[in-house]
Amino acid sequence: MRIIVIVGARPNFIKVGPLMPAFASAGIDARLAHTGQHYDAAMSDVFFDDLEIPEPAWFLGVGSGTHAVQTGTAMMKLEELFSAERPDAVMVVGDVNSTLAGALAAAKLGIPVVHLEAGLRSRDMSMPEEVNRLVTDQLSSMLLTPVASAGENLIAEGVDPARIHFVGNIMAESVLRNLPRIEGREVPVRSGLETGGYVLATVHRPENTDHPERLTAIASALSSSPLPVLLPAHPRTRPLLAEAGLDTSGSAVRLVDPVGYLDMLTLQRDAAAIVTDSGGVQEEACMVGTPCVTVRRNTEREITVEVGANRLVPADALAIREALGNALVRRDGWERPERWDDEVASRVVSALESGVLPLSGY
Repeated sequence: MRIIVIVGARPNFIKVGPLMPAFASAGIDARLAHTGQHYDAAMSDVFFDDLEIPEPAWFLGVGSGTHAVQTGTAMMKLEELFSAERPDAVMVVGDVNSTLAGALAAAKLGIPVVHLEAGLRSRDMSMPEEVNRLVTDQLSSMLLTPVASAGENLIAEGVDPARIHFVGNIMAESVLRNLPRIEGREVPVRSGLETGGYVLATVHRPENTDHPERLTAIASALSSSPLPVLLPAHPRTRPLLAEAGLDTSGSAVRLVDPVGYLDMLTLQRDAAAIVTDSGGVQEEACMVGTPCVTVRRNTEREITVEVGANRLVPADALAIREALGNALVRRDGWERPERWDDEVASRVVSALESGVLPLSGY
């Protein structure tokens, strides 16, 4: 079987890490096509190095732009690639614009689409990722789900159950396989912090960064944290945080540049609590045992809330402070969700070996 695996952004890189060696061991000819949706070294190259991912066979150089420009450019370049290579299947990962572009280009050429991380839903159509998920799932011949409820979502939307395979969360396998590699990695020390003595924060979603009142509330809550706050921030986010009143000179918050996967995993493991609006960080926090506070209207990672690892709060300063205070004093753990283990890649291989059912008309 010949598969082209589409990647383009940080979450994709993390998720394909465990897959590529599993494919090679099973004799599946899988090669990476990197759209270049995240194209700078801080958002791309460092993750390939950290995760020991093989070099992409193709780099398409899509770059930045509006959602339509980015998706359309990626779709045109992927169509050209698929037409030349004619793989047996195209695997798309997660919910980024490159995922949608890959699914559209492959489906229009009659090439079966395999969607890894299918069926997650926030039920919020203002999220670009929700649009990407819905369309991609309808175009997919094989749907690989991370949680049982994702399969239920797909069946409710009319997807044939024979196409759905509950493989588990590949992000979880990546965490488990890389935890031994961060032993002895003293990342917090570089910022003058102690293990268990700081809060890790990430803020990047437009629903927060593009709304000054929400970002001001987040900045206020972080500035009043009882523990120092370490906030890796993309250059685009830094001036927005300053405009929102985040005082990094006299407050608890310390801004640092974005970090690679292994450093970020270490920071999550060693934090007392995490405040984030990232989907991936919610899952990683659940896996490393650090209580998480998610500042969003909703989450497609509901399972993290259900098991008790995560609390969902609006962008309100009082609500964030209260949730963070509770996270910092909690001592109990939680059970990992079903099939969030180190056998996800092997289940993906088994699903592929069972055969990809073409959509009607293929």
